[in-house]
Order: sequence, then C-alpha cells, then structure tokens
Amino acid sequence: MAKRPYDMPSMTSLACFESAARHSSFKLAASELNVTPAAVSHQIKALEVDLGRQLFRRHHRGVELSESGAYLFIAVQRGFEGISDAVGQLRLRMDRTDVMVHASTAVSSLWLTPRLAAFWKHHPETTVSQHVSDDPAAARSCDLSIEYGPLPEGGPDAIRPLFNGRIMALGSPRFRDQNRIGGLADLTRVPLIHLSAEDRDWTKWSDWFAALGLEMGEGRGFSVNNYVVALEAAQDDMGAVLGWTELLGDRLDTGKLVPLVPQGIDAPQDFYLRIHPEASTAAIRLADWLTAAVQR
Repeated sequence: MAKRPYDMPSMTSLACFESAARHSSFKLAASELNVTPAAVSHQIKALEVDLGRQLFRRHHRGVELSESGAYLFIAVQRGFEGISDAVGQLRLRMDRTDVMVHASTAVSSLWLTPRLAAFWKHHPETTVSQHVSDDPAAARSCDLSIEYGPLPEGGPDAIRPLFNGRIMALGSPRFRDQNRIGGLADLTRVPLIHLSAEDRDWTKWSDWFAALGLEMGEGRGFSVNNYVVALEAAQDDMGAVLGWTELLGDRLDTGKLVPLVPQGIDAPQDFYLRIHPEASTAAIRLADWLTAAVQR
C-alpha cells in the first residue's frame, strides 16, 4: 500500500479540536458542529492518544489548551484558513460571469476602478469583478492581476507593462506652510509617513533621499501598511508622504495634496498586468483595453 503523502490524523478529530480550542469549550464546539459534547470529547481523546500528548487541561468550568495544544492549534488554524481562502476563491470564480481582476487596495481605488467604469460603458456585455487584496498570493486564481515590481520576462500574452510614473514628496498645503518647506533639505527635518507593506517592495524614504543625493534625517515619523491610509494621513497634516503620480486620484487636482519640493525620482519598478495562461477571450479584451487606455 502506498504511503500517504501527509502525516495527518482524522480530519473529524482536527475539526473538533479546532472548534473546541477556539471556543475553549467542548459544549460550544459541539453546538457549532451540531454533534453532542460527548462526541467532541471522544474525538479529542482519540487525537490525544494518536499524538501521545495532552492537548487540553480539563477544569470544572471548561477547558484550556496545554502547551502542545496551543502549538497544534496555530498549525491547524493556518491550514484551515488556507483551505477556506482557496474554497472562497473557487466559489468567487464560479459566481462571476466573465472576468476576475486582482488589484491591491491602492491600485483598485486610485487607478483601476475609474478605468473599469469607462470599460463597462464601451463593453456593457462583459461583467468584470475585482478581487481587492494587498496579499499578492490572492492573484493566483484571477484572470488578470495588476502587480508591482521588476518587470518579469514574458511576451504580451503574459505580461503587459502599464506605468511606473514619478515618486514625489507630498503633503497638505497647511503642512507645507507650517513647516516652512522651501527646499529639499527641509524635508530632512519634518515628520515623514513611512509605508511598510509585507510582500511589496515599495520605495522607502531612505531610497528616495539617496537617489537625490541626500541622507534621510532622524526626525519624527510613523509607519502604516496601506498606501491609501498613508495618503489620507498626509491630507490630515500628519507628515510628508511619498506618492506615485499615477496613484493619487484627484488629490493633486483638488489641492488636497501638493508637491512639497519640485524634485522627484522615476519609480524604479513597474506596475504591470499579468494575464493568466487560461484567461478567457473576455479577459484578453479587458487586458487589451487597459493597455490601450494607458497608451492613450
């Protein structure tokens, strides 16, 4: 008999364990799973025998995880979350009619959504859904994905460059006036808003200053992990922020944000469109339209 590829106990016992650990109660787990508390207790006892470890400390008023139980609970939760995400993506793809596009929060709100509105006016027969997530891994099940980074190799059937733009130091008019910013050196002494997003290689303030021949100052500042939130914070006079000229919406036109200095740098990486190998004709139509819109 072939050996199973995974060293796994019963999935039923793992489901009972995860629910009981999450609720710290066999009774609540039984209610959630629509079984009896005795059935939950039996499954967990069988799991403890299989592992040779006590997973719960039993008390008169409930249960609590042991050290081994806490270790297993983290692993089981991660596994179940991954399965849940995959199932959700598959259901999402079944529900959508034509095209699913993945984009980050910033790209969706500041660049993609306005262009999709124009696309629908020209192609009302095509239904497009967005999957908005700042996790790049979420793009795997989508027909199209807008990504940021070094431009990968691949022809127009797989990769379409969109834009890179300029990276400018921006702030509110009041922030500029209150801090008397008149030149590049003044930025080394003012509060800076830092963008720290996992899995996305955003240009940092230190990179920006270095490209312009200056060292970043050691003044006050704070970090956020979302580009749109960083822009909002800058509008609220909290500090200077680095802004990609293609990802600002109407903030410059309306004067909500202004360039604090005339200097800027070319974005060192690209925003590009990745096309799934099995993308539909409708997805290719949208990819062609977005590429042409950029060229226009």
